[in-house]
Amino acid sequence: MTVVRQARPDATARTTLDKAAAENFPVAPFFLPRAWRADLMAVYGYARLVDDIGDGDLASGGADARHLGADPDADPSALLDAFEADLLRVFDASAAPSHPLLRALRPTVRRHALTPEPFLALVEANRQDQHVRRYAGYGDLVAYCELSANPVGRLVLAITGTTTPERVRRSDAVCTALQIVEHLQDVAEDLGRDRIYLPAEDMARFHVTEADLAAPTAGAPVRALVAYEARRARALLEEGAPLVASVRGRLRLLLAGFVGGGHAALDAIAAARHDVLPGPPRATGPRLLRRAGAVWRTARREG
Repeated sequence: MTVVRQARPDATARTTLDKAAAENFPVAPFFLPRAWRADLMAVYGYARLVDDIGDGDLASGGADARHLGADPDADPSALLDAFEADLLRVFDASAAPSHPLLRALRPTVRRHALTPEPFLALVEANRQDQHVRRYAGYGDLVAYCELSANPVGRLVLAITGTTTPERVRRSDAVCTALQIVEHLQDVAEDLGRDRIYLPAEDMARFHVTEADLAAPTAGAPVRALVAYEARRARALLEEGAPLVASVRGRLRLLLAGFVGGGHAALDAIAAARHDVLPGPPRATGPRLLRRAGAVWRTARREG
């Protein structure tokens, strides 16, 4: 058996990786094989860093930019260009990536013969965030999720050697749902960045204005809109749930955690009576475990 030894991350990488604890789902839980944990954390570090670049949320001090050979005062678009150039070195045997999180990603890419496409899609999603601030319809939002979320699920399948067309389809549904849930939790934060991920056609249907989203608490129209989008996300989680039954062992536990985490986050939104404006409603640990357990038991019966 191959033993994968993961190098101790430096302070720059650690700042990014530590954000895993705040996600709606378990990123690389203890019960997984060590090799999977190392590879999943490498992918998480990549995805988290590219999102932080796109959101302007990099740690202070400019260390990430310097690793990329960029000006610490560069705007997100320029940093994304530098990041993409460093990413391509991961796949180039004649070059070496500079950023520690990309250096950590290289063994994972080689072990599983991963291709650049899912990683480049995440960069493109963050480029889109720089110039697309509103989404006209639900279909437009789903197309954005195809870049910003679905590649991560596909990478999980690739790392665990379980990719099939049907699993990819189910995984895409789960990942799109999780992205929509995150947008619902972060309505106020996103608005602070001049971004709205609630489809404009739905805002019009529920008579919600941008001024309504800027209020300290949500009125009845905003709550109704959030409840509507939450039902859509719940339906996507249910559509993707058969993915859990299609695998076995510890991978089933992991995927149950993803699906259960989405349900638990939606439960938290419902418990807040769909008022997401004061701050992101977050699921408690016990609620997440209960939801994940329920998904796992259903998968066990069906699988």
